[in-house]
Amino acid sequence: MNGIEKITARITADAEAECRAIREESEKKCAEIRAENDKKAQEEYWRLVRAGVKDTEQRVQRMARTAALEAKKSVLSMKQDAVSRAFNEAQKLISTLPEADYVAFLAREAAEASVTGEEEVILSAADRAKVGAKAVRRANELLSEKGRTAVLTLSDETRPMSGGLILKQGDIEVNCTVDTLLDLSRGELAARVAEVLFEG
Repeated sequence: MNGIEKITARITADAEAECRAIREESEKKCAEIRAENDKKAQEEYWRLVRAGVKDTEQRVQRMARTAALEAKKSVLSMKQDAVSRAFNEAQKLISTLPEADYVAFLAREAAEASVTGEEEVILSAADRAKVGAKAVRRANELLSEKGRTAVLTLSDETRPMSGGLILKQGDIEVNCTVDTLLDLSRGELAARVAEVLFEG
């Protein structure tokens, strides 16, 4: 081998060695970059998995709260319906009391609601015809027993009502219809009715 060939061979060997070193360095850097990217990808993957699990848990909790709220609303609605039915039954019972009991009920309501003892008693047409005179007479007796003025009169006027009465003096009326009495006592009695209906 002559001098040029030796120099060429040496340059070639150096170039190849340098190429190998560059290739090894490049492969090493690529491997590091791949490893770093794999690590980042794994971290991102697990971050997304954790976020997804957390989001799913929150959704499940929201759905459970919503379902519980809907169940409570449904139970409350059923209880309110049952209480309303109980009040409707009470209204029917009052309007279908035996005559003597109904007269006593009307008389007691008139006597308790009377302010002056001189009011007119307005009833439904059916009640006026059937028990009007008896109820007014008994109401006046109750007022007299308490030492109060007792000159309630049976009005010629009748009104559509499901039971009970209206006391009227001039422009002032006191509504003692069964509907009104039940409506006024509904708030007070609803809790007790619900207790009886749903105890246990």
